[in-house]
Parts: sequence; structure tokens; C-alpha cells
Amino acid sequence: MTDAIQVERERGLLTLRLNRPDKKNALTRAMYSQLAEALKRADSDPEINAVLISGSAECFTAGNDIADFIQQPPTSLDSPVFQFMLNLLECRKPVIAAVAGAAVGIGTTMLLHCDLVYVSRDARLRMPFVNLGLCPEFGSSLTLPRLLGQAKAAELLLLGEGFSGEQAAAWGIANEALGSGEEALAKGREMALRFESLPPEAVRISKQLMKAPDRELLRKVIEEEGALFTQRLRSPEALAALTGFIKRH
Repeated sequence: MTDAIQVERERGLLTLRLNRPDKKNALTRAMYSQLAEALKRADSDPEINAVLISGSAECFTAGNDIADFIQQPPTSLDSPVFQFMLNLLECRKPVIAAVAGAAVGIGTTMLLHCDLVYVSRDARLRMPFVNLGLCPEFGSSLTLPRLLGQAKAAELLLLGEGFSGEQAAAWGIANEALGSGEEALAKGREMALRFESLPPEAVRISKQLMKAPDRELLRKVIEEEGALFTQRLRSPEALAALTGFIKRH
């Protein structure tokens, strides 16, 4: 277990807080493993009504820890990062995200699989996969064009352009943009706790019905993206870009 993921239980709410401030909450294999396991336990725990994923009021996550990724790249769908993706995709409990500051790479794509998302207006979201010699992941090559249209999705996935929390709310990636990081975290917790007073089986069935039409297709796309992503990690383009990124940071 790692202190970089703080797991807190408050009545029927399980909070998974990214807590690696010195590295802007960049995600490692160990962190993915803990997140995946926590989601799996929450899914089967009848006492858990909802899961809240958050970072700090200053930063959600800078995405993958690049050095960790290069040293121990994912090699299959059994790798921790893909286990996290699939467990979030399959989670039957409502998952709420509270986002402030940077939300890079998977810090943005995971939001597309959460049920409710609250961001600070000045949050900075970005998916710079191509910029790092990689390709989209976590089903984003399917979900973003569907949500935003081909043209806007191309700006975000082919050019790696960033956008604000305010834009995320306007585009339907987030439910609401709040005035500060503290407000975004508070709103996420407030909305997550509302599931305490709702019939859990009715919530579960309703989520299942909403997700069912796309679940198998999304899983297939995640697997296809994952296979290409792991190939790209070994490509000269990606190695050069990732090595350059580490030197700059």
C-alpha cells in the first residue's frame, strides 16, 4: 500500500484521494494498483453507496509518472493501469470526481467514465498523448468524438490542446465548474453524500441501464487502444519524447 493514495471511509462514501504533492499527484504502478483494488472492493461492499476520486485543492493529477512508466511500462491488460481502467469502467456504484488544478492525460480521460464530475473553473485539463509519441487511451478515441464532435476532439487528441474547467463544464465533460479548488472538492463530496439517502439498488440498476449500450464497445476500444499504447511506449518517437520530458522536468 502507498500513502500516495489516501483511502477514507465516511459512512457510505469511499474517498480515494491522490496524495503525492511533490510530484503533482503523478500516478505510478503502485498507485494504479491501489486505486484498482479499492474500486473492486467498493463495488462488492454493500455498505458503500458511492466513490469519490479527488486530488488536492491545487492539483488533481499530472497524469502518469513518466520515469516510472519508462522503467516499468505496462505490457498487457493485466498491468495495474489497465486494471484501474477496467475496474472504473465496470464499477456499479456511482463514481464522482472532484478536480482542481492540473488534470493531465488519464487525469482527464478517467473523467469520461465517472458519473458526476465537478471542477474548478481554472482547472487545466489536457491529453498530450500525441505530443509524447503515444496515442489516446481509456476509450477517449471513442468517447470524445461522440461527446464533442470530430473537429473539437481532433484539437484535443491530435494537437493535445488544453482546456479549462469552465470549458469542460460547457462541453459536458463536467457537471459544474466552481469558483475555486476548495469549492470543487466540497461540491464533489456534497453530491457524493447525496447517495446516502437514495435507494442503492435503484441507483445501481439505473447506472447499469445508462452504461449498458456502450460497455462492451468501450471495453473493446480500451483494449485496442491499450495494445497500441504499449507498442508506442517502445517506439523511437515515444522514447525520445518521454526522455526529453524527464530532462525538462
